[in-house]
Amino acid sequence: MSSTIIPIGALSEEQFKRVLPKHMKIKITPEMLKSINDVMGDPQLRENYRDNLLSYTSVMMEGKFKIQSYIDAVRYVSFKLMGASNVEAYTKAFPDRFNRLINEGADDKTISSYVAAYNKNMLVNKIMEQTLIPVHVFNADIYQKAINTQAMLMTTANSEKVRSDAANSLLTHLKAPEVKKIELDVGIKQDKTIEELRATTLDLVKQQREMLSGGTANAKQIAHSKLSITDVEDAEIIDAIALP
Repeated sequence: MSSTIIPIGALSEEQFKRVLPKHMKIKITPEMLKSINDVMGDPQLRENYRDNLLSYTSVMMEGKFKIQSYIDAVRYVSFKLMGASNVEAYTKAFPDRFNRLINEGADDKTISSYVAAYNKNMLVNKIMEQTLIPVHVFNADIYQKAINTQAMLMTTANSEKVRSDAANSLLTHLKAPEVKKIELDVGIKQDKTIEELRATTLDLVKQQREMLSGGTANAKQIAHSKLSITDVEDAEIIDAIALP
C-alpha cells in the first residue's frame, strides 16, 4: 500500500481554504494543490511561495479574479520579491509560456513587451501593494539614529544655536500625541417634530381643563389618564421637554 509523500513546506488544502474567501473555497482541487507544491523544487522556495499564497488572499475578496490567476500572480511576485527582474520572474513563473514564445521566434523586444504587460496586470499590482513595507517602518533604524544624533548635538555641541535647534527638533518630533477632545452635544434640536409634540401636549392640557370645568371628568380621572405614545423616539422627546 503506497502513501502520498507530502513535500517539505507544501501547502495543504486546509491551510489554503482557511484563508480564501468563501466563494473560492469550493474551487480548490487536489490537482491544483499538486501543481502548486510541485512548481517549486527547492523546499525553501516552496515554503516561501506557500506563505505568500496564504498572505495575500485579501485581494480576492471582491471576487474579480480567478483562483488560478491568483496562484500564477503570487508565483510571479514571489520570484520578484527574491530579487529577480521582471523578465527573470516571468521566465521562472511561466516556463511553458516563455518556451512557447521562444519556439515561435519571438525576439527579446517582443518577450519584454509580454512581460511588461503582465507586470502591469491589476492582480499583480494589488498583490505587490500587499508586499510593500511602510516607509516609516522600513527606515525605523535610520529614524532612531537621527534621534540619537540630535540628542548628542543637544548635549555636546559647542554652538548654542546648534544645541537649541537639536533640542527643538527633539521636542517637535518626540512630543506626545495630542488628546482629541470628544464634544458631546446634549442639547435638543428645536426642530419641527418637537414643536408639534409641544403643541399636542398643550392641546391635551387645554382639553383636560375644559373637562374639569365642564364637569365631564374629575381630578382623579384626569390624574390617572394616560397619553398614548406609539413612537419610542417621540416618548423620549416628550420626556426631554418635561425636563426643567
